Amino acid sequence: MFEVALSLLIFALSLWALDALNFNKLLKTNKVSQAQLLYLLLAMAMTTLVVQFLLGLRITN
Repeated sequence: MFEVALSLLIFALSLWALDALNFNKLLKTNKVSQAQLLYLLLAMAMTTLVVQFLLGLRITN
């Protein structure tokens, strides 16, 4: 349960952080669906990396 809550929190933070980037200069025009997919994939990749890192720091008995 902790992992799911952490993943959702980090995913929301990843979307918020990616919103700071100006993707308009990086992407081609008229490729909206591909740009949205890239945005989601980047957010999921960031989420996976951060959650795995944070769970690796957790001390278990």
